[in-house]
Amino acid sequence: MGMSASGQQRIINTINPGERPFGSPLGPRPTRVLLLGAGELGREIAISLMRLGAWVGAADSYPGAPATQVAHAGYQVKMSDPQALEELIDKVHPDLIVPEVEAIATDRLVGAAARGIQVVPAAPLAAMCMDRRALRVFAHEQVGLPTTPYRFADSPEELASAADQVGYPCMVKPLMSSSGHGQTLVRSREGLSQAWNSALTQGRAATRHQGKAEVIVEALAPLAHELTVLTVASCAGVATCTPIGQRQEDGDYRLSWQPADLNPDILQQARSMATRLVEAMTSLARQSGETGWGIYGVEIFVLRDGSLLFNEVAPRPHDTGMVTMISQRLSEFDLHARAILGIPVHQEDLTLGLPEGTCAVSRPILVRGQGPVSFQGLPQALDHPGTDLRIFSKPEVHGLRRMGVALALGPDLQTATKRAEAVVHDLKPRVGTGM
Repeated sequence: MGMSASGQQRIINTINPGERPFGSPLGPRPTRVLLLGAGELGREIAISLMRLGAWVGAADSYPGAPATQVAHAGYQVKMSDPQALEELIDKVHPDLIVPEVEAIATDRLVGAAARGIQVVPAAPLAAMCMDRRALRVFAHEQVGLPTTPYRFADSPEELASAADQVGYPCMVKPLMSSSGHGQTLVRSREGLSQAWNSALTQGRAATRHQGKAEVIVEALAPLAHELTVLTVASCAGVATCTPIGQRQEDGDYRLSWQPADLNPDILQQARSMATRLVEAMTSLARQSGETGWGIYGVEIFVLRDGSLLFNEVAPRPHDTGMVTMISQRLSEFDLHARAILGIPVHQEDLTLGLPEGTCAVSRPILVRGQGPVSFQGLPQALDHPGTDLRIFSKPEVHGLRRMGVALALGPDLQTATKRAEAVVHDLKPRVGTGM
């Protein structure tokens, strides 16, 4: 599992990122990276970092998380607990801290950055992107990006007033969550009570802002398409990947594809919007003496009239971006690793690695049940042309959980989707202790 950092006499992050040593992760002075969050995205980040010779420690709240299975060291810790997170940082002595989840005591990241540790992409950005209030105000009111009408509410009474102002139907969301956790589509006043309770109990992180319970209420946009624009900030500047189309259900993605088959003008507008946002965010990072380097998953709504709205941004690889594992020469995880380690990432590095006219698809493999999961039928599942998959190796499922992803290529979206569905169909999950 690699060498312990305890007892090492070393000063954290005292050298230029371009002069960091790589290639000897078990040696006396490796470049050390601490992942906060060890899910499927963290697993791929760890692999990309390790390919470049970094030492990687991965932490999550439960034992056997995917990234802990491949990293040099694994840790089980409640990262929203400030003291527990502080103790973990002191134990690992990382050069870089890479958050991969929302439920993190972000004030400890600020303290780590003040001690010279590189926080990815920057301590204030990590905190802002975990807080829908701060993010929406920054993107809309400071950067000037168009968004859906929104209001904030810190009581059931304020929620009712806010919903009346934005109109029905509307979305009620926790200030801190991801993958649809705690989000509710409300069609009338009768649904507000349930929406309030869901937002306060199902968000992944605390739903309190300055000591108060709070939610965001958003108007429901006349949506035609949803896009993810993976945007990379590195020492070479800001560059964007070819926009990714996506389909959501219950606040979580069910299909993503690249390239998105939309009007080129719309796609260029989306890339321009993402670039404006990330340039503003990296500028904010530099004001705090940090880099802002890394990949950002910028979510954009395309409305029926062709106009675009900013939705959200994740300052890390995006779940819909898993399609890049089959569509691009450098996946989103490779790009993230390069950028945060101080390696220049140019626009040419983000081009598709697909033959002309080819579409790439990612389709999550969902498993429902209770207990450990194994799969059979792997030879049959990968017998379909132009397909690949990743099994995440999560230790258990409780309810419905994403346990893998099917990847496929095809001459068009329909064919690629059918091939991905065939992979899912032929991969047979078994759930429970008697598997």
